Amino acid sequence: MSTMSQRSQLTDSKTWRVVGRRPGQGRRRATTPNEDRNLVLTARRYRNINATLLQQHLRSATGTTISTQTVRNRLHAVGLHAHRPMVCVRLTSRHRRDRREWATEHVNWRRNEWSNILFSDESRFSVYPDNRRIFIWRDRGSRINPAFAHESVRFGGGGVLVYGGISIDGRTDLYIIREGPLTARRYRDEFLIPIVVPYAAAIGDDFILMDDNCRPHRANLLEDFLFKEGIVRMEWPGCSPDMNPIEHVWDALGRRVAGRQLPPQTLQELERALLEEWDRIPQLVINSIIDSMLQRCSTLLAVLGNHTPY
Repeated sequence: MSTMSQRSQLTDSKTWRVVGRRPGQGRRRATTPNEDRNLVLTARRYRNINATLLQQHLRSATGTTISTQTVRNRLHAVGLHAHRPMVCVRLTSRHRRDRREWATEHVNWRRNEWSNILFSDESRFSVYPDNRRIFIWRDRGSRINPAFAHESVRFGGGGVLVYGGISIDGRTDLYIIREGPLTARRYRDEFLIPIVVPYAAAIGDDFILMDDNCRPHRANLLEDFLFKEGIVRMEWPGCSPDMNPIEHVWDALGRRVAGRQLPPQTLQELERALLEEWDRIPQLVINSIIDSMLQRCSTLLAVLGNHTPY
């Protein structure tokens, strides 16, 4: 046999070994279809179980040891991905009923009616935000499912407490709330008289104040004061922060402060950053958030007063 033909046979043999892989050759799959189903059923049954515990569960049930990445791959294949649960307040049957009634009353409001409302609230910001992350296994599009929500009663923690209000084509100044409890008298003297009353005068007789149902806001002292000033207060369903558009503005403010080139390291720096970034939030962003009120009311009716994705 000539040297040329030997080289040709050798080359053909190497090419076959690289390209022509025989059936059954290659890396063996780490799990069987039954084991894959076991992982998926366990993740659906225990939504907050992590990949490590799923790995241990499979080993104890079948004797098969796989990596945590393989666990994630099997769950991703059926559409299950780890997400943080939606944090929301606890709702009772009365809350759901009140929320439905409120949405029914306002679902047909137009933009000019929403433009008369000042959405106000207090919020707390921290120098060192809580970065703990809790994940659950859920399908896409199931974020507002009550089974996957983490309910809490009240938030707390140190930091800077602020007060502000937003409306279509306007906003109040951001007010830093200094040390001390927030009482009805303090709410009137520090917020309503210097901030809300002038704002109401600028809008006119159609002005409506929206504040939530926390105890200092609903004292008889304030009811009398608002009546004398001719300020109408919007009836607000309890436990409904998802319906208050200012919550999204607070979120945007927190993101802007955290994303600064030099994030604040002290409370004084945090106060200064909050005041600066509050004024820099584009008014178009605030307007678009308030314009979502029609969709919020429709969604609230669709879920029968339960949690909404807002």
